[in-house]
Amino acid sequence: MAALSMAPPSEFRARFPRDAGVRIHSTARVDPKAVLGIDVEVGPYAVIEAGARVADGAVVKSHAYVCSASEIGSDCQIHMGAIVGHVPQIRDWVGEGGGLQIGPRTIIREHATIHRASAPNSNTVIGSDVFLLANSHVAHDCHVGDGATVANGALLAGFVTIGSRAFISGNVTVHQSVRVGALAIVGGNSRVAKDVPPFMMAVGDTRVRGLNIVGMRRAGLSAAARQRIRQAYGILYRSGLSVSTAVERLRGLPPSPEIQALIEFIETSVRGVCRGPGRLAVNPRLSSSPAD
Repeated sequence: MAALSMAPPSEFRARFPRDAGVRIHSTARVDPKAVLGIDVEVGPYAVIEAGARVADGAVVKSHAYVCSASEIGSDCQIHMGAIVGHVPQIRDWVGEGGGLQIGPRTIIREHATIHRASAPNSNTVIGSDVFLLANSHVAHDCHVGDGATVANGALLAGFVTIGSRAFISGNVTVHQSVRVGALAIVGGNSRVAKDVPPFMMAVGDTRVRGLNIVGMRRAGLSAAARQRIRQAYGILYRSGLSVSTAVERLRGLPPSPEIQALIEFIETSVRGVCRGPGRLAVNPRLSSSPAD
């Protein structure tokens, strides 16, 4: 985002030296103990609490609310009515909890909500270049990777992990502690209760239905890399092998970063991986159930 080099309109006032370029609307409420970087803009009726930190070039639009213990990266945009860094939605929870960290260039659209971590000395983490669309929700202790998209109305429960450049479509619900791997995509209105491996496409009720071919192409994966992932998908979801046997078959493929990422993701799954087009893929640890 370009620096705000123009003279501020009369309805804005600067609370920092003129050369810092900070513009705060007269109706906004910015606590003196908040920290604002260079060229920050705060719109009408926005609120920034004490202890919040907003880095250079960020824009907090009208009626947005930035809570304490929030760190907003440079050139971020927080749109109208969004609430970031509020306390977790946990029944009988007390205390202030942890914090929220948002990386550079992330865009948070209208009325999206992000909650801080539930425990002291921990953070909800939103990476850089993330796109959170209107009315999406990121609960406490989530980690959203760089370049990920969470579309309108999507809901991430507590402790969810979204991999880099993953795409969560509109009105998706993701269960607590579920992981969605890098470059995976979840189709609209889906329910996700188990882990979605990297590069996969999940649609419906916790089902993998194919590969995120478009996402892989946009990410610049070579044709050879995409072919290796297709081969791995066939072993995992079309071969009739158990999860543990399928993983051993993957180990026998020529080594590559993509295959290694799949193996590590499946082996570290706690909730188990998503079902395939046919039968159930369950927790991979010593499982004898088929993975397709």
